[in-house]
Amino acid sequence: MEKYKILVVDDESRMRKLVRDFLVKQNFEVIEAEDGEDALNQFYAQKDIALIILDVMMPKINGWDVCREIRETSKIPIIMLTAKGEESDELQGFDIGADEYISKPFSPRILVARVEAILRRTNREEEENLELGGISIDKLGHQVTANGKALDLSYKEFELLVYFMENRGIALSREKILNHVWNYDYFGDARTIDTHVKKLRSKLGDKGEYIKTIWGMGYKFEVET
Repeated sequence: MEKYKILVVDDESRMRKLVRDFLVKQNFEVIEAEDGEDALNQFYAQKDIALIILDVMMPKINGWDVCREIRETSKIPIIMLTAKGEESDELQGFDIGADEYISKPFSPRILVARVEAILRRTNREEEENLELGGISIDKLGHQVTANGKALDLSYKEFELLVYFMENRGIALSREKILNHVWNYDYFGDARTIDTHVKKLRSKLGDKGEYIKTIWGMGYKFEVET
């Protein structure tokens, strides 16, 4: 999977570092801007930014105006950050085209989960079919075949296989898998992942060996080419 580039915009260096450190841990590339003017300059200079995390209260140009200007030419996902928690501010954020609105203080883990969820959603339409190592996935039809034979997968087994194939070659922790497949607000036992992986491997037959166990961490989907 490609390494997505995230633009983090906040006039507080401490806040930028906090967000950057959590994103980098999840294999994102991060660039920073310290005010609204810097944010727009970065946006226009770098055409491969996948998502913007944008603070509202900033010098030179505030977050609202940055969002408005970007929305004139781009549909890039934008998450607004603000110390204000009033409903009117949140509605304003959505009115000008923000995709998410998170009030400070917030959990960095939740922010990362929102980033990942938005990127999955926005990129889903770009890749509706996956093929790898003799496994074919039709996302719209919710169908999987292995060596041309249709497989009967449960909803979670299907989502798990899609997630593995979309992140082929990347070591995925159980926590990360829970965040993506079971959503970040799931509070159950992480061992449910192991149970689903076991069933998925069995249904994939000889293709099940593509799902490698990384002891003490999680799993990696790897196909020899």
